[in-house]
Amino acid sequence: MVAMVLEKAGQLLRRVEVPVPKPGMKEVLIQVGACAVCRTDLHIVDGELTKPKLPLVLGHEIAGVVVGTGAEVERFKVGERVGVPWLGWACGVCAYCRSGRENLCNRAQFTGYDRDGGYAEYTVADEGFCFPLPDSYSDTEAAPLLCAGLIGFRSLRKTGAARRVGIYGFGAAAHIITQVARFQGRQIYAFTRPNDAAAQEFARSLGAVWAGGSDQAPPERLDAAIIFALVGTLVPLALAAVDKGGVVVCGGIHMSDIPTFRYELLWEERVICSVANLTREDAREFFAIAPQVPVKTQVERFPLTEANEAITRLRTGKISGAAVLVPK
Repeated sequence: MVAMVLEKAGQLLRRVEVPVPKPGMKEVLIQVGACAVCRTDLHIVDGELTKPKLPLVLGHEIAGVVVGTGAEVERFKVGERVGVPWLGWACGVCAYCRSGRENLCNRAQFTGYDRDGGYAEYTVADEGFCFPLPDSYSDTEAAPLLCAGLIGFRSLRKTGAARRVGIYGFGAAAHIITQVARFQGRQIYAFTRPNDAAAQEFARSLGAVWAGGSDQAPPERLDAAIIFALVGTLVPLALAAVDKGGVVVCGGIHMSDIPTFRYELLWEERVICSVANLTREDAREFFAIAPQVPVKTQVERFPLTEANEAITRLRTGKISGAAVLVPK
């Protein structure tokens, strides 16, 4: 099969012919229909996430069909469509797992980081960490939901009942979760790169009540803010934009250093928190609500072998919505 392989941080992915993987006892073999490109993939390629297995097949937003099963697989049958997210395995017995926080498991394994992912024609995944996909989504439409959607949903949940929500960085996660937030009756204020008129218009087209540059103040105080951009300097800006008791959620796995800021920005019970990974409960809840909205993903398709081009365009901010790799 064809796979796009990262052999060393800082290098381009290499097109390689490798054997089709064999599923373990509790694993399913999946023919990949589509795999979305996530900003986390950029952090791995650029060496900002420092402990990936190498060589590595990237990709953790995988949609496809089961074509083989291990001897102990019970949840899925050959022919069923499944999605594979970033969390690829957790131990199930540690204090984090037993308290519903498997996303913090110290032994967790992550798809496209500790385990080979979906930048390939086939992949294997633990059946316990795969999810049935709603029939209303094609593989290409569903792939971005597996991380951009799930992490966005977890980030939105961290804002509690906030009505006025600011989103900093209007990319794949933001365009999905804006639709969910509007469905829930919230107001979205979109912050983009300064002078990025196209991104601001995209945000307004999805129902944002206001869109402007990250260097601008919103027209009114926010109840909460979510930062999907990887820029640490946005944290004090977001704190300045939220009202008393507001929360600022950092939704990325990596961010540049947060600069020092005046204590008064945090005072009056404002809160900063991060989102780490996802849980299977997040996925179950999100895939129940997504078809009700219904969430519509905007994607740009690339052949699997053009993965390097997709990564470059994502890095330079030239993707509207989500980039998706398609093997065929």
